[in-house]
Order: sequence, then C-alpha cells, then structure tokens
Amino acid sequence: MPRDEPLREDLLRARDRRRVRTARTKRHRLQLLWLLVGPGILVMLGENDGPSMVSYATTGATYGIGFFVPFILLTFAMAFVVQEMTVRLGAATHRGHAELIFQRFGPFWGWFAMADLVVGNLLTLVTEFIAIEAGALYFGIPPVASVAVGVLLVTGALTLRRYATWERVLMGLAVFNLLFVPAAILARPSGAALVHAIVTWGPLPGGITAGFITLILANIGATVTPWMLFFQQSAVVDKGLTSADIAEGRADTAVGALVAAVAAIATVAAAAPLHAAHVDVSHFLSGADFATALRPFIGGAGASLFALGMIEAGLVAAMTISASSSYAMAETLARRHSLNLDFVQGRLFYAAAIVSTLFAAAIVLIPGAPLLAMTLAVNVIATLLMAPALVLLLLLVNDREIMGTLANTRGANVAGIAIVAGIALVGAVFGVVTVFPGLLA
Repeated sequence: MPRDEPLREDLLRARDRRRVRTARTKRHRLQLLWLLVGPGILVMLGENDGPSMVSYATTGATYGIGFFVPFILLTFAMAFVVQEMTVRLGAATHRGHAELIFQRFGPFWGWFAMADLVVGNLLTLVTEFIAIEAGALYFGIPPVASVAVGVLLVTGALTLRRYATWERVLMGLAVFNLLFVPAAILARPSGAALVHAIVTWGPLPGGITAGFITLILANIGATVTPWMLFFQQSAVVDKGLTSADIAEGRADTAVGALVAAVAAIATVAAAAPLHAAHVDVSHFLSGADFATALRPFIGGAGASLFALGMIEAGLVAAMTISASSSYAMAETLARRHSLNLDFVQGRLFYAAAIVSTLFAAAIVLIPGAPLLAMTLAVNVIATLLMAPALVLLLLLVNDREIMGTLANTRGANVAGIAIVAGIALVGAVFGVVTVFPGLLA
C-alpha cells in the first residue's frame, strides 16, 4: 500500500506529540522538557552568529571589559521578552508569523513585513558565509572551499526531511558556540573587573562617540532581529507546541538566552587583550584577523578556538536564517511549510532556503568586498528594521480574538513598549549622528 504523502507532515508531528503526551502523563519532567526544548535555544544561539560575534569581538577590542558587559546582558533580557511572545503566539494560533500578519493586517502590512524580513535575512546570510570563510581562512582553507562546504552543510541539513532530527542536529552544532568560553579563559580576564562591570556598568573609555553609538546598535542587532520572530514562531508551530507547553517554551527560550549571553560576554573578554594592547581593529577585514591578532595573547590554541567558534556561529545561523526565510515565503504564498515535508510537497519551502543560501555564498566570493564593515553594518541595519517588526508583534500578541487568555499582560506590554521605544531612540540618535557627524566631535 503506497504511503499517503500529503499526510507525512502531520503523521510525523503526531508521533512527536504522542511522546510529549506520554511524558506529561507519567510526570517525567526532565524528559518532557527535553522533548519540548529546541526553538528557543536555536533562535538565541543562532543569533550568536557571525556578525554578532564580530560585533562582540570589536566591542571587547575597542572598550575592553566595562560598559558593554552589562549592556549585553540587558540585550539578551530584551531578546527573551520578545521571543517569549512568539512562543505564546505560535502555541495559541498554530500559525507562523508571516501567515498571521497577512491574516490579521492584510496584504499591505504582510508584504511590508516580508520586505523587512527578506532584506535583513539576505544581508545576514551573506555575513554568515563571511564568518565561515574567515574562520576557515585562519586555518589556511581557501574561501572557495570553505564557502562550498558551508553551502553543502546548510542545504544538506534540509535532506533530513524531519523537523525533530533537523532541530537536534542543529542543537548539537550550536553547543560549539561555547568555544568562545575557553578562548576567554585563555585571555585571563579579571574576575573582579567582570563583577565590577556588571554591578556598576563599568567605565566607558572615550565617552560617547559615533563609534560608541554604532556599537550600541550593533550589539542590539546581535540579539534582537526580525528573523528571530519569524523563525521561532514557525518552529513552535512545526514542532507542534500547544498552550499546555508554554511553560517549557519559556524555559527553552530562557536557557537559550542565558547560554548565548555567556558566549557573547566570553567573546568580549577574549578580545579584551587587544584593547589593553591598544591594537587598532578598524583595519581588520574579517574575523580571521581577530584570531590572528589574538594569538600572541591567548596562544595558538585560544586563537584556533576563536576561529572555530566563528565557523560554528556562521554555520548554525545560516541554517536557522535560511529556514526562517523558507517558513515566511511559503506562509506568504499559502504553501505548505514544514521541515517534515517531502521534497515534492515542500518544493517551494526548500527552494527558498537553497536559493537564498546560494545567493549569499556567491556574494561573499566577490573579490575585494569590505567584509568587516559589511559584517558590522548588518547588525546596525537589523536594529533599524526591528522597531516596525516589534510593533506588529505587539499588536498580534494583544489581539484577544486569537490569543484569548494568552494575550499580553500589562507588564509584558510595558516591557515590549519600552524595548520598541529604546530601539527607536537609539536608531534616531544614530541617524542624527550620521547626518551631523560634528555633533559628537
């Protein structure tokens, strides 16, 4: 009897839900949590991507351990607030983010959100391959070879045709984001300086400058970006989470934010010796330059860990961001969208990921491209694109017709509005400083 291919997606998800139901019935809390974690960890560690780690390294090299350490903790707290809303949205509506925007706000705002996402995702995907190329370059691997292998791994993960397997493979790869921790330990950071920075927000050498504001935007864009909204909500739906699973979804997101924050601060600490040695990183071309410059301070092993961390950051992010594009594109065109789909049933879904990956890889191989400047600029652009995406998110999560009792509380709205206002304010200041550079001279 031939397999009923149109039902494959639902059958696979039903099997996963049966295991969840059994664990919940038998009150196996750890097993239940293990079955339900994934989207939150992946979205947070996926956002610790190539441009993010370069932003953190630039921050450490420019300012050392000080103001930016507690600021990074604040940005991950912001990320948790935002992403927790997508967990509730996905669990309550069983709809992806793009699909929900089209349904509730109509085609104009739907296409507006898609344009926001497509621009950000394509630019960010380019920088993920920059990170892969840069990390591999440290080990003497030619760009063409490293980028080609990156493309094969990103597209090869899609051949699993099973959301649960794809998710676990990526979680295994994402663990290597913590390679920046031993690199930081080899830099011998002062524990007292870290504690002092967190408690007092530390010193700010050089005061407020245009470069400082750029790094503020880059660090915000390293933790809160539009693709995260689309990815986690769609992944929650693809995984089959329901309102009964929201507590585990929150825990998943919190664990992801905590682990990602540790890796981010470790990257700042690992690069801090460059600040102490007054190394000018403005002329660096890529993440490989950071690893090379750090070798005299953290040794060959530490520099190798740093370079491997850059490869991991780019690879995991390329997988999650391309999936985000696939979910959004298929939802927009009302086509089937799941990593459980067969290639025939999900040809548009898989094609979106493959085409965007190939496009990004081709851009990276253009000779003479300003890679470091492009990497930092992507996080800045992501921050500027985030405010309108957050407004739509807040409107959706306050829509009681679709959310019911899972709609935002007053406290969640206060936090969400504060995040939107803060991002918009920093963006406005950046715009003014860009137009009138003499203001901070």
